[in-house]
Amino acid sequence: MDSTIIGIAAGAIVALVGFFITYLSGKKMAAAAIAEAESRSKSILDEAEKKGEGIKRTKIDEADDKFRELKRKFESDRDAKEAKLRNVEKETLKREESIDQKLEMISKKEKQVAALESEVVRKGQTIETKVKEIDLLLEEQNVRLERITGMNREDAKKFLVDNMVNEAKADGAQLVKDVRDEAKLNARKEAQRIVLMAIQRTASDHCVESTVSVVNLQSEEMKGRIIGREGRNIRAFEAATGVDLIIDDTPEAVVISGFDPFRREVARTSLERLMGDGRIHPARIEEVVDKVRKELEEEMIRVGENALMELGIHNVHPEMIRYIGKMKYRSSYGQNLLAHSIEVGFLTAIMANELGLDVNLAKRAGLLHDIGKCIDREIEGPHAMLGMELVKKYKEHPLVVNAVGAHHDDIEMESPIAVLVQSADSISGARPGARRESLENYIKRLQQLEEIATSFDGVLKTYAIQAGREVRVMIEPDRIDDLRADQLANDIATRIETEMEYPGQIRVTVIRERRSVSIAK
Repeated sequence: MDSTIIGIAAGAIVALVGFFITYLSGKKMAAAAIAEAESRSKSILDEAEKKGEGIKRTKIDEADDKFRELKRKFESDRDAKEAKLRNVEKETLKREESIDQKLEMISKKEKQVAALESEVVRKGQTIETKVKEIDLLLEEQNVRLERITGMNREDAKKFLVDNMVNEAKADGAQLVKDVRDEAKLNARKEAQRIVLMAIQRTASDHCVESTVSVVNLQSEEMKGRIIGREGRNIRAFEAATGVDLIIDDTPEAVVISGFDPFRREVARTSLERLMGDGRIHPARIEEVVDKVRKELEEEMIRVGENALMELGIHNVHPEMIRYIGKMKYRSSYGQNLLAHSIEVGFLTAIMANELGLDVNLAKRAGLLHDIGKCIDREIEGPHAMLGMELVKKYKEHPLVVNAVGAHHDDIEMESPIAVLVQSADSISGARPGARRESLENYIKRLQQLEEIATSFDGVLKTYAIQAGREVRVMIEPDRIDDLRADQLANDIATRIETEMEYPGQIRVTVIRERRSVSIAK
């Protein structure tokens, strides 16, 4: 037992010694680990402190930059506001000074107004006193006059009225005598003026041509026959006649369109004959058109001969007769050229007779003045010059040649007959109803004429008269003198020529009238 106890004690001692040894060994290892951990933690702390210092410096620098930027912006805004405030203060001071000056002026004007009012009151009192004195003097004068003349007021009035009536009668008689004497001196001129006025108002029949002719059809199926297979008939017809054939939805009608009235007449007559015959094909179309054209050429010669017979003109070249007949198929501003030329021939003859000139030459010149419009349009040049060359070619009288060429001032006039032709041409074209013009366009032209004249400074009123052939302009006499009135008339005429289109001529009359009125009491 003792040995057992001793063995147990010995084992315990051995175990205790082993534990102690193990403990000491573990403590050393723990101390070493602790030392190593402390060393690592210290290095980590040092590194963290370094990084913290760097971040701190970075943030401090960023904060400084932001602060400086905000400071600059604040100072800039402050300076701008201070400058604006200074400007506002200056403007306010200026306005205060201006207000003070205006108040001072108003105060001065109030004093002046008060002084003027007192002056007006004083002068009014003086005037009332003078009026009373004048009334007394007039009453006294009237009493003296009644006493001197031995007449009362009614008798004196009657006496004065009788004297004025007698004086007016004497002046009127003298004026009538002067007018009669002047009329006798100017009897021939006055007679010519009356004749010209009567001629100007003469109305004659005239034909207004248009640019289209309408042909009525027997039935709608005729349109297909006129057109033909694939349009060959209508193409052949247009090529042969030189016009456009318009076939549209218009019931039982076709339209012939062409600028030349002679070609339209050839086309109209040919189409009517083709429809009546019933045979419509290209060969037949050419045959009928040629035949109709020859017939109308012969008709033109008969028309020219009839015109010469109507005017009593003889010994005209046959080729000229054809040109005269051709005028039937020409128009000017909607006025038939032949009717216009015959009318000009009559007017020129009447005026030549009144003036004692050669009537026969005047008739010839009037009839032939627009003959140049019948020459083919391929020849360029003014119709007056073309007509002059034509009549010269066929041996007309030199005075007739000059009148034809000069009726639009293309050459210089060499005789009174040329002047008469120009006047008769204007009369025939300008008389109401001679040339086609719609009412709406006519009214617009008159309005434009008045608007152009009214647009100038110093113009009071404008009136378009004589069917738009004259515009009368009333001006302010205080603003425009006589010399300026002449210039104004030229300026208005120039504006009208530039901005308006019109047949013939327009006279611009500027009237400067000054009226001074005073009342005697």
